[in-house]
Order: sequence, then structure tokens, then C-alpha cells
Amino acid sequence: MASVAAIMASLKSKGSEKTRKIYARHGMAPERVFGVSVADLKVIAKSIKGRQELACHLYATGTMDAMYLAGMIADGSKMTRAQLNAWAENAAGLQMISEYTVPWVAVEHPEAREVALAWMKSGREHVATSGWCTYAGIVALQPDDKLDLAEIEKLLGTIAKEIHDAPNRVRYTMNGFAIAVGSYVKSLAPQAKKVARQIGAVQVEMGDTACKVPLALASIEKAEAAGRAGQKRKTIRC
Repeated sequence: MASVAAIMASLKSKGSEKTRKIYARHGMAPERVFGVSVADLKVIAKSIKGRQELACHLYATGTMDAMYLAGMIADGSKMTRAQLNAWAENAAGLQMISEYTVPWVAVEHPEAREVALAWMKSGREHVATSGWCTYAGIVALQPDDKLDLAEIEKLLGTIAKEIHDAPNRVRYTMNGFAIAVGSYVKSLAPQAKKVARQIGAVQVEMGDTACKVPLALASIEKAEAAGRAGQKRKTIRC
């Protein structure tokens, strides 16, 4: 069985300066990145899938590539809330981890909604973004009759009032939450589109990249036009 040391050595060997620079331009702390492509990480993940303890050790290295790999193989339903909180806290400076990896495992936890709500209230930007992304994941995965629709509608109201004054990446993930509600919860699509019209274009500093913040209304209408409105996802991992 592959050890943490062996996997870290493999990751380091597969890293490229070109990919590391791309991640750095997106705001990732370069000293914590090897620069391994997601395609290579997926190959490694297949060989170690299901090794929960290994996933936790990989995440604890603090290296983005290993942390992302950990999220690919970990089972969030087997993690404690303390572990989830530690993962969220330790994702500072690594938005690929706070906005993707951490929500991937958090949505699998039995108390995912409570975890998301607690994180969303955090004064630490990276933790708050994990919260918004986790709740967006819940909306995308769970049947509507399992969702607290009144709470979600209230969160849409919070977005309408607070998004433009929120921290940079929180603005981005709030916008993403509005898109998720409008795309995956048919009964709340009218409210989500109303909020999308209210917030309009959301300004987010995207680093030294050509990336743009998606317009919430256009994104929701695109899902509707494609006949995907209300269609739930099987996973939010990518």
C-alpha cells in the first residue's frame, strides 16, 4: 500500500512549474503547491480510493495538491464535525480547497446543513466561502422535499442585501449559491431570478486571470433553456 511519503514524492514528481504558476495567478499560495494537474490526481485517486486515514494524513500535509487528492478519496460521512472544521480552517490561501474540496466532503456529512450555516457566519473569508459552497452543494444534490425551502429563501434575501459589501470570495460564492438555487430548486427559481436581477453583475477580484464572474440570471436562464432546471446532481465532485 502506498504511504503518505510515497504519494507526496509522486505528486512532487508530477508537478510542473507551468501549472503551479497558473494556480498562483488564481490566488493560491505558491509555496504550498506542486502544480499537479487534476487529470494526474484522478489517476492517483483511483488507486487509493476508500483509504480514509490516508486521506486525512494527505490533507494534513498542507500541500494543495495532496489536499485536493484527499478530497477525492475521503468519505465525508465518516468524518467528525471537528475534522470538517479543521479542514475548513486549514484551507486558508487555497481557494480550490475551500470552495471545492471542503464542500465535497461536508455535503456527505449527516449534519451538512448545520455545518454550512455555521461556516457561512464565519468572519474568516475562506471558511465563509466553504459554507456557501457547501449549502449550494446541498441544494444541488438533495430532493426539494428534503430541503428547508423557507431557510433557502431567507438566504437569498441575505444575498440581495449583503453581497456587494461581502468579502471578495464570499461575493463569488454567494453569487454561486443564487445560481444553484435557481438551477436546482424549481419552486424557488422565481425568487432566485428576482435576486439575480437585483444583484446584477458582481465584482470580484479574480487575480491575474481572464476569469469572469458568471451573471446569476443568465446562468439560471441557461439551465432552464437547456431543460436542466430542477435536475439534481449525483455528486458535486469534479
